[in-house]
Amino acid sequence: MSFIAVHLDPIRIALDRNCFAWPAGALSSGLMASSSPPATKSGAGPTDAALVLAARAGEAWAQEALFRRHARLAFGLAHRFLPRELEADDLVQDSFLYAFQHLNKLENPQAFSAWLGSIVVRTAGKRFRRLRMLKRLGLRHFAAIDLDEVVAPSAPPDVAAELRALYAVIDRFPAAERIALVLRRVEGFEIPQIATYMATSESTVKRKLRAAEARLERYHREEQQ
Repeated sequence: MSFIAVHLDPIRIALDRNCFAWPAGALSSGLMASSSPPATKSGAGPTDAALVLAARAGEAWAQEALFRRHARLAFGLAHRFLPRELEADDLVQDSFLYAFQHLNKLENPQAFSAWLGSIVVRTAGKRFRRLRMLKRLGLRHFAAIDLDEVVAPSAPPDVAAELRALYAVIDRFPAAERIALVLRRVEGFEIPQIATYMATSESTVKRKLRAAEARLERYHREEQQ
């Protein structure tokens, strides 16, 4: 496969959500099912803050409501880190489990969505490091990412080329570079937001992005030789 470097504006990819394919299995597994929490008089349903407080008190319905409200967001992020369906499912479940076990650490209950996203990111980082170690030891082998399952047929040609170029080599990146690059190129996050999600400094994020971009260029040159 030819590696094409087009260097799109990352915001373009982030806004074009239909460019990223959703695995059919995930849609039927229940992760992506939408269901509203119990309605209030306003019809808006309880806030995240109210659900977090109820979940902290041991209310199972509140945990279920938080899961159903935020599963699509969590799975979308997980799938862009781990395009293989079962790996993304596992990442989402592990992230929600950690979140529900550590709700008391959430200082602002209304910020559950962003907090959950940061948990997905950090859990993905741990998984990347573990999988790379197993691969180096010869204890784990990976099939190549099916690029047709990553890029939606409706994606514009330039966006499709960018996604294919990135995901053709994404498994070869160190964990921190991989996360920073996906958050910037695919999610369209700004540097401060990436730093928050990765629980690191902005200077570290910039350094990881420079290294990741250089690595991407190097892989591109190797493909052209």
